[in-house]
Amino acid sequence: MKEEERIFKGMLFSPAHPELRLIKQHAHKLSRQYSDTYEEQKEERESILKQLLGHVGKGCYMQGPVFFHYGTHTEIGDHFFANYNLTVQDDAKVTIGNDTLFGPNVTIVTPIHPFIASERKQMIDQNGEAKSLCYAKPVSIGSNVWLAANVTVCGGVTIGDGCVIGAGSVVTHDIPANSFAAGVPCKVIRPITEADSMRFKSDILADCRIEE
Repeated sequence: MKEEERIFKGMLFSPAHPELRLIKQHAHKLSRQYSDTYEEQKEERESILKQLLGHVGKGCYMQGPVFFHYGTHTEIGDHFFANYNLTVQDDAKVTIGNDTLFGPNVTIVTPIHPFIASERKQMIDQNGEAKSLCYAKPVSIGSNVWLAANVTVCGGVTIGDGCVIGAGSVVTHDIPANSFAAGVPCKVIRPITEADSMRFKSDILADCRIEE
């Protein structure tokens, strides 16, 4: 079994394995290239993202700088927007739906290290060799989700469609669809309902209107 397959099966793996290091070095290089581009270099940015990610939908925009650890382990839907300083440590799979928005400094982390210090330092791998090992859990973020500034999403989390995650939250557990959740750790505060519509905030809506 390849080391990358071990990641997807949720098994211990060696981050320093030569095959994984090649994937990561490629992703780090492309992340840097993207971060070094200017906003008006649209074609170049699109080309880099297609090389970097497992899938990227139409109409996506990432402000930059960005950092993807593996890149190919991340799949993003249509019309995704990310503000500056997006970090995706996608050892395990990361899936993001359509029309989802990220504020500045959003971080997604899938790898998990052992709690016991001696085990964190090294264990014996499948070949009987002493190595530093960890494991990873996938992250799934639905469509029409808004992650506000400085949100961290941890491995093993699913965020349902239509959710809003408050600024500074650390998401350690699943969040059901159409929920407003916030905090450290992040907890559901209430469901999002029609009462949240801008039509009920006339002073803010001012001379704008809700699309029919």
